[in-house]
Amino acid sequence: MTAQPATPLLDTVQTPRELRALKPAQLRQLADELRAETIAAVGQTGGHLGSGLGVVELTVALHYVFDTPADRLVWDVGHQAYPHKILTGRRDRIRTLRQGGGLSGFTKRSESEYDPFGTAHSSTSISAALGFAVANKIKGVPGRGIAVIGDGAMSAGMAYEAMNNAAEAGNLLIVILNDNDMSIAPPVGGLSAYLAKLVSSRPFLSLRDLARKISRRLPEPLHKAARKTDEFARGMAMGGTLFEELGMYYVGPVDGHNLDQLIPVLENVRDAAEGPCLIHVVTKKGKGYAPAEEADDKYHGVQKFNVVTGEQAKAPAGPPSYTGVFAKALIAEAEADPTICAITAAMPSGTGLDKFATLFPERSFDVGIAEQHAVTFAAGLAAQGMRPFCAIYSTFLQRAFDQVVHDVAIQNLPVRFAIDRAGLVGADGATHAGSFDVTYLATLPNMVVMAAADEAELVHMTHTAARHDSGPIAFRYPRGNGVGVPLPETPELLEIGKGRIVREGTKVAILSLGTRLGEALKAADTLEAKGLSTTVADLRFAKPLDTALIRRLMLSHEVVVTVEEGSIGGLGAHVLTMASDEGLTDAGLKIRTMRLPDVFQDHDKPELQYDQAGLNAPQIVDTVLKALRHNSTGMEEAWA
Repeated sequence: MTAQPATPLLDTVQTPRELRALKPAQLRQLADELRAETIAAVGQTGGHLGSGLGVVELTVALHYVFDTPADRLVWDVGHQAYPHKILTGRRDRIRTLRQGGGLSGFTKRSESEYDPFGTAHSSTSISAALGFAVANKIKGVPGRGIAVIGDGAMSAGMAYEAMNNAAEAGNLLIVILNDNDMSIAPPVGGLSAYLAKLVSSRPFLSLRDLARKISRRLPEPLHKAARKTDEFARGMAMGGTLFEELGMYYVGPVDGHNLDQLIPVLENVRDAAEGPCLIHVVTKKGKGYAPAEEADDKYHGVQKFNVVTGEQAKAPAGPPSYTGVFAKALIAEAEADPTICAITAAMPSGTGLDKFATLFPERSFDVGIAEQHAVTFAAGLAAQGMRPFCAIYSTFLQRAFDQVVHDVAIQNLPVRFAIDRAGLVGADGATHAGSFDVTYLATLPNMVVMAAADEAELVHMTHTAARHDSGPIAFRYPRGNGVGVPLPETPELLEIGKGRIVREGTKVAILSLGTRLGEALKAADTLEAKGLSTTVADLRFAKPLDTALIRRLMLSHEVVVTVEEGSIGGLGAHVLTMASDEGLTDAGLKIRTMRLPDVFQDHDKPELQYDQAGLNAPQIVDTVLKALRHNSTGMEEAWA
């Protein structure tokens, strides 16, 4: 008889409960199957690949050693959590990742009890895990808070703020530092593994605590000498002095792909730690998949791809991306102006500043995941006569709002904010949507806020920002490709606070801000076909408003509709305030504002997201017709 192939171990593991029933010798096979399943799934859906491949063994080990979900496992950012999702009851849906109605590309509380905390922005995990740990300490229950944080996320001050308060949790807090670039310290073979096991054991931790207690009773000179000797020894052996000074027991470095090393260390910490502990685990991004290991970005984010060859699906040829247009425009400005410099926060390729850095390395700064520092650093540059462009995604600029207010706007410093990923962003969903920047920036005195309707307008706005020295200025633009308009050979210097009429009419006025202009023009075509003469204006500026243009259109049209790719409180609110202040609504003018709904929209294709938000041409037409029906009897039939 022909022997039947063995059932894959992964098929027997629906949740970590089944995983914990396996023998240690079986875990290597499970990890290999988990890596293959992750590659196969992301090959079909696209998404974040390299980071998840780097933590396959760590994911298996954590769920094997700890009692999840009672032990609360928080993945920083969460883009590395695809293997975690497969092991926690979601394997049957893993090929819906980042698709409409499917699994999120990040951890999400509503998805699973194994996702205790929603993540997507960096450096939040230690604070959240500390919260879980302290809550359990207060309640007298044993569950731990476990944070898995990458070395890149350690560049954000929030991680250190959390560790500075970690002592509150006692031994209920464990931090796993996933060092996937070997940026802190590489493992050094068997000696490193031996030391990690030794210093995570109960005898060593107890001895260290005893030594500390004894040293405190010594005369001050001897106490200081003992402390310095302990610090020196730990620094020589492990490099963990900084973390220890913050109150964390440091263990490592540990090879994050060697389960025989990793599991004993985790078990020691689980059973023997006397206080909050940081385990330094070294991994390789893209581990186990040659195309990812060989790529410069380790396949951080990928399109759908051929699993055998690694070749990614190519997007159809089309207009240049807004990011690329901005990068090219900024380079042109910098070639003519040596005071122009550029700052990004760990997103050089995402913002296009990698191209700028190649040409102007001395004027390009990647500050890491530190948006607060980026903004105040830019403010210092501006105060010293430079012309800084701070290029940050809309969703990440939220993290630096206080610095925008306190360090830039109040001092009226000419920092230029290039806001990428404005509006809805598709598969990354609510955590990455650029929904709020117009609202939170246009409320600030001294701030100028622009929104590009197309790629040519983005060139003009980059040029205008470069020449604007009288205060802070921001311009926003979306993810993805432009609409295909020709790029200007010579950029135009826009007059601050002045919009433009794109199409002139007499009855309906559509005031557009940003890239909904194309949908506004389509709506105007439909309205014209119904006999409704329509004006379309590209306001360009959310602040200051073009009050003269808006006033003229309000006084000469029956219905005015504002359209924007942002939340309530943005352009529409400012237009309504102006109309109210000037009494323009007293004569029966109908004003309607169209904006993103007051919800956090789930991930989907951008065009479907905008349809769900009600910001496409048919909804604009419907808004106009409903407004007119309030004015006239019988018009519903006439315009049906």
